Amino acid sequence: MSGINPYIETSEATLPQNNYKIRFLPEDVTIEVDAGQLNKASEGRLGSILDLAEKNELEIDHSCGGVCACSTCHVIIREGLDSCNEASEDEEDMLELAPGLCPESRLACQCIPDGSQDIVVEIPGWNRNLVKEVH
Repeated sequence: MSGINPYIETSEATLPQNNYKIRFLPEDVTIEVDAGQLNKASEGRLGSILDLAEKNELEIDHSCGGVCACSTCHVIIREGLDSCNEASEDEEDMLELAPGLCPESRLACQCIPDGSQDIVVEIPGWNRNLVKEVH
């Protein structure tokens, strides 16, 4: 299943035109995003933080399959939030259910950086044991 929920209105998002990096904290893992290689979503919306993490073998819990129907993929955008699409009302409604909500909170399945700058994403403490790099 990937990031389209037919029962909600999705926010507009611009896929990146430039390559950029996403650094995941606290593990300090950085992935390089090749804008030219975004063609099919694995989980979450195409180009979303969840989609990119999954494609790079980093796991972020996402109980609903990445369709904006829960808040388990809650992340905090520590740097580069301005380069991400705006949250839809449905995403904001789901975020209200997430513990530790802050102004930089987003659902990884819905947050799509536009590639205009590198970003830093913090996986909150309650999800840290669910995030791992697989070789």
